[in-house]
Amino acid sequence: MAKIFRKIFILFIITLIAIPVWAQNGGVHGFIYDSSTGEPIAYAMTQLQGTNYGAMTEKSGSYMITKVPAGKYVLEISYMGFQTIIDTVVIENKMLSKNYTMKPENVMLEGVNVSAEAQQVLTETRTSVISVSTKDIKQMPSIGGTPDFAQYLQVLPGVVSTGDQGGQLYIRGGTPIQNMLLLDGMLIYNPFHSIGLFSVFDSDIIGSADVYTGGFGADFGGRISSVMDIRTRDGNRKRISGKVDLNTFGAKVLLEGPLVKMKESNAFSLGYILSAKGSYLEYSSKAFYPYVKDGLPYNYLDLYGKLSLTGKSGSKVNLFAFRFDDKVNYSEIATYRWRNYGVGTNFLIIPGRTAMIIEGTIGYTNYYTALDDKYNKPDMSGRTSDKDTNTRQSALNGFIANLHFSYYLGKSQLSFGVEFSGNTVRYVFYPTAWASSHTERIDYTTDVGLFVKYKYNWKDRIILEPSFRFQYYASLGKSSPEPRLSFKYNITPKVRLKFAGGLFSQNLVGATSDRDVVNLFTGFLSSPLQIPDTLPNGKEVMSSMQRAEHVIVGLEVDPIPHLSINIEGYYKHFSVLTSVNRYKMFDEDLDYMFETGDAYGGDITAEYSHKGLSIRLVYALGWVRRNDGHISYTPHFDRRHNINLLASYSFGKRRSWQIDLRWNFGTGFPYTQTQAYYPNLNITSYDSDYISANEELDFMLADYNKGRLPSYHRLDISVKKTFHIGDRHLIEVSAGATNLYNYRNVFYKDRITNKTIYQLPLLYSIGVNWQF
Repeated sequence: MAKIFRKIFILFIITLIAIPVWAQNGGVHGFIYDSSTGEPIAYAMTQLQGTNYGAMTEKSGSYMITKVPAGKYVLEISYMGFQTIIDTVVIENKMLSKNYTMKPENVMLEGVNVSAEAQQVLTETRTSVISVSTKDIKQMPSIGGTPDFAQYLQVLPGVVSTGDQGGQLYIRGGTPIQNMLLLDGMLIYNPFHSIGLFSVFDSDIIGSADVYTGGFGADFGGRISSVMDIRTRDGNRKRISGKVDLNTFGAKVLLEGPLVKMKESNAFSLGYILSAKGSYLEYSSKAFYPYVKDGLPYNYLDLYGKLSLTGKSGSKVNLFAFRFDDKVNYSEIATYRWRNYGVGTNFLIIPGRTAMIIEGTIGYTNYYTALDDKYNKPDMSGRTSDKDTNTRQSALNGFIANLHFSYYLGKSQLSFGVEFSGNTVRYVFYPTAWASSHTERIDYTTDVGLFVKYKYNWKDRIILEPSFRFQYYASLGKSSPEPRLSFKYNITPKVRLKFAGGLFSQNLVGATSDRDVVNLFTGFLSSPLQIPDTLPNGKEVMSSMQRAEHVIVGLEVDPIPHLSINIEGYYKHFSVLTSVNRYKMFDEDLDYMFETGDAYGGDITAEYSHKGLSIRLVYALGWVRRNDGHISYTPHFDRRHNINLLASYSFGKRRSWQIDLRWNFGTGFPYTQTQAYYPNLNITSYDSDYISANEELDFMLADYNKGRLPSYHRLDISVKKTFHIGDRHLIEVSAGATNLYNYRNVFYKDRITNKTIYQLPLLYSIGVNWQF
């Protein structure tokens, strides 16, 4: 296997050397910036007037118009809210480098934005992909005074959240460990805080966010369900600016500015962005929400910092670091906590006058999580156990390094790259609630991935994206060839068919406890050794590498102006899943077992946006099944129906008033019911005095996940008023409420005490922020 990998790697290097010669051509490339902040502008239109030569800027603000015959042309650059740029360029048989800065318009031109969005849906496959902007997030009800990425994720098709608390995210049948989340190319292992209204991300620093709910291209690997790719802004490189936010839930401070300003006279610019946000809800809830029994014991703190060095050519290097902490303490049931920190760098280079972009990332991430189950409970005689907690712990730390190359061939594009990652994984748990000793597992894993992807655009009518990934898991000594394909056929500019599918693999395993009705804790494992020889269907298997196959079909329709409808159907087959052996009774039993599974369904999204009114309706229908060789069952995140209605309306002078509303309905999750309680006499050795020993309360489980929790539904609303003070200062005052009609949604239930913790009750919020 190592020899095969070496041959593929050599072929990769040869291709890297040869393609620049093949791709040589004339054209113009560069970067588009906002003149007021120095930030790059994504999705601006660049077009050579009177020709079909044009391109849309990437998320980095770069544009690349290639395969242009030599001659004199007029270049037009346009984007919503900015003055159009007209410039004359002379193109020879080489790439011309030209950067531009766009000045903001005093009057917003909505039509230009519609044109840009229309061009994007015609030139990108966008199957099972949702792009999220800061504007989208700000149309969510600002619960706690601050709209958040976590709240917006929960309204996306195919995304299922466990509710207001716990912060578990499931995407079209995939568990949290099967969903890859990248922040500036760095791996994040828990995007939600325990209070599920908030994520670890500051929405004001998000530059772009793409959520791939399945069928993603070969440039992503190591996960079998979905990918979330989030990129932060580079910061204001013209002046110092920021935001201070105070509300009943928490506070935030954002500061950004230049250390070296972006000017024509400077060879480079250097900007910074710093963000700190946290919750004091454990303390403020006592004053604002005294009606909530036991208070709201949530604490979190998120820190993020970034330096961005940009050269005159537009090439740049970023340095960034983050730390996210979370803790919730249910005094009689459990304490749950986690932390995630990391440091890294990424870069973007356009070498010389070539039609190529080189990007790369190097970083380190560390994640730790623990759940303390409280078992200081009386036994049958009224006495308490000597051991008052069972602490489950898991830690994961590792590195990631990648290098991506993109060649632009007219409207087509060839991309390929290499990625290395390695992790150390630790998992500590107690096999039973009353066990006196713990079990500990430490694993090491190294992964290498090579990918190539070609995007072919035929007259903006057919977009074809075949791609291939070769993933090698060194700790397993196994490789995984993974062909993938996405496709779009524009029947008309208003009606578009699309498709995506492929093969996927991963090594990381998530371990959960069947004893929890609603699970908070997930332990991490990799490269399990004690595994069965066969799958549940009897097929022989040689490693614990998990595999999945995706097929997704979709239809996009724009029936009338300002209204778009997206319909998708999906099928994910999980041909190999590795999990902790829930049937283990004796030491000689295997620690792990194999499962197979299926996730299938469909969803429909309808969006209307015009003159300050925005409405989004999402309905999702889905089934998730698993088979472990003993039983066929539904996992605890199987939700049959999920409905989200989101509405936002801005009005008044300068649209300074805004009303936002969100309603969510979801049918109940499966869970394993408690069948009976009984006194258990725990004999630990042959000479135990069983006559005088005290019995302990224990329970028996009913059939696995045959019960269903009640349906979940919640209505959130907020009202905002913005006051403009001069040209650079804004003060925004907001008021809102979550769970407006105070429905009691089940969150967590302890089997020993039978105590139920509910999701959030009616909570009002008041907030004010100052932007400068």
